[in-house]
Amino acid sequence: MMLSVIVTTYNRPDALRKVLKGLMHQLLMPDEVIIADDGSTEETRMAVSGIQDACPFPLRHVRQEDRGFRLARIRNKAIRAAGGRYIVMLDGDCIPDSRFVQDHLALAEEGCFFQGKRVLVQQRAAEAFTHHSIGRYRIRNLFTRGIENRHHLIAVPFFPALRSTRLSGIRGCNMGFFRKDIFKVNGYNEDFIGWGREDSELAVRFYKAGMRRKEHPFKAICYHLWHPEQHRERLTVNDALLEKALHSHSHTCTNGLMQLR
Repeated sequence: MMLSVIVTTYNRPDALRKVLKGLMHQLLMPDEVIIADDGSTEETRMAVSGIQDACPFPLRHVRQEDRGFRLARIRNKAIRAAGGRYIVMLDGDCIPDSRFVQDHLALAEEGCFFQGKRVLVQQRAAEAFTHHSIGRYRIRNLFTRGIENRHHLIAVPFFPALRSTRLSGIRGCNMGFFRKDIFKVNGYNEDFIGWGREDSELAVRFYKAGMRRKEHPFKAICYHLWHPEQHRERLTVNDALLEKALHSHSHTCTNGLMQLR
């Protein structure tokens, strides 16, 4: 099954390089990687082109103009460009574990979207943290300073995947779904501008389409590098959009993938 990884980014070329290096050292390579760039400067384009030839997979750069935080729209643009039957969303400051792609593919299931887990790398450790820090045997990071959520690093053989329709813990920085399913719900809702709630609203529509959330506490792990908090001036508006989706009978949005120009 062809798998596409979409990496979102905005003006963090150093972190993006680390993420791409992590994807280049997977036990199972993705079939393609697409950079979803929400209007970064030339430095990001140069970072992508500088690593492109060394990548063991096709690497493409999809960009839009910088008109503020428009994460939903750039994700839709990248999804339109993706060729994979299965799509994994990864943020450009989240370094994947070496089994990341392998785990996502193994856990992909019809009728579900998959919510991956993240380990938090605190500020004092983030600058020096790379895919080398993770290594092949991630259990050593149980004892690394500057790591939070380290319980996800424990490998528990035969631990079952969990299924639910919960909204708590929904994070688009590490999420997988079938291409047909994201088109079924019309993708991300581009009415979301500014930080917050676009991932939860997508999950609501997945649930209304009859899907369930699948997760595993010890697989498909990424390491989220510290960064200052995003501005949240649109959060009240975005909360209202989420509330609207919760009370709607529809599983689609009216400003999504199919309306993208």
